[in-house]
Amino acid sequence: MPQAKCAGVAALYAAWGAGQLALDVQAGLSAPANLALPGRPQHPELVSPRQVKPRSMRTPEGRAILIHALAHIEFNAINLALDAIWRFPDMPRAYYEDWLQVAAEEAYHFSLLAAHLQTMGFDYGDFPAHNSLWDMAEKTQGDVLARIALVPRTMEARGLDAAPPVRAKLAQAGDQAAAEILDIIMRDEIGHVAIGNRWFGWLCEQRALDPIATFAELAQQHKAPVMRGPFNLPARRAAGFSEAELALFVDVVGGA
Repeated sequence: MPQAKCAGVAALYAAWGAGQLALDVQAGLSAPANLALPGRPQHPELVSPRQVKPRSMRTPEGRAILIHALAHIEFNAINLALDAIWRFPDMPRAYYEDWLQVAAEEAYHFSLLAAHLQTMGFDYGDFPAHNSLWDMAEKTQGDVLARIALVPRTMEARGLDAAPPVRAKLAQAGDQAAAEILDIIMRDEIGHVAIGNRWFGWLCEQRALDPIATFAELAQQHKAPVMRGPFNLPARRAAGFSEAELALFVDVVGGA
């Protein structure tokens, strides 16, 4: 059950904060390649992005489909943060603390959206969803640098660009409660992308790599989605993207 995962993550974060857990950064954990992702519910049905229903703001069901899509992103983000913790050993202690905080905040976001979805007469799992975010996690499971470059700094950073227009549409449709949830998510997601930027910079420094050239190489190697504007430049600046990176984004798409 998604609610059980959220409760478990909240309990884990609380136990860590209370000093009740130990951390072995050198522990190398592994799982069989065919093992299903822990905590994934039977629903929603996962389909190609092209098969996801349109999200019209004109009908209650259309708005519910949008809220459901946002909830699915946040649920995947819980797994992404937890995966970043257990999969990659030998990182500094602060790395694991950062991603545990992210996991707890993503669980909170999911809980807010799932509860709001219920007020609309629907549950998480009622609509199909796509798996693009987790697909990139699987592509980058062999290297922490690739994971940090292409999940928080790429896939999740796209949320910084998408959130403001989505929030505006929800508010215009009269769903102020959903708009306020988006405000909370946006606030926290800037911090999550900032964590990704911080550890990407640290890893590049450790490996004596140029951040911009390395990012471009990893994006090409792992077939990351093509960057499309407009970009939320103030939010990206707040999340720690450099001016050189922002200029590159704008150049790629021909405008901000």
